[in-house]
Amino acid sequence: MSIDPALSILIVDDYKTMLRVIRNLLSQIGLKDVDEATDGAKAADMLRMKKYGLIISDWNMEPVSGLDLLKVVRAGRAGDPNVPFIMVTAENKVENILAAKQAGVSNYIVKPFSAETLRTKIEAVLKSAGDKT
Repeated sequence: MSIDPALSILIVDDYKTMLRVIRNLLSQIGLKDVDEATDGAKAADMLRMKKYGLIISDWNMEPVSGLDLLKVVRAGRAGDPNVPFIMVTAENKVENILAAKQAGVSNYIVKPFSAETLRTKIEAVLKSAGDKT
């Protein structure tokens, strides 16, 4: 499956360096329509103003975490409640993965990761989202 290069993506992380890394990885796989937010609250505001085809969010952020953002999105309080949502974290704890799955995460990536890993995860969530429509 190829990813539409016009896919609009919102990346959310409280570390500017990680935003830059993810943006560069997305660029390597041909995705350039990327907006950034530095926490879940800013991301929720952006989701109310623009339609995104994918959200890639860090888990650990203040004051609004990635998990809290996911819950807001899935509840329909910010953006499309069905938008594919990839959670990024440095922690590979089973309880975190289960909490994210229960909240409706589309996929999960553990840091550090490569452009190829990111591409594979994006293709999987887009295919899954397409299968549901």
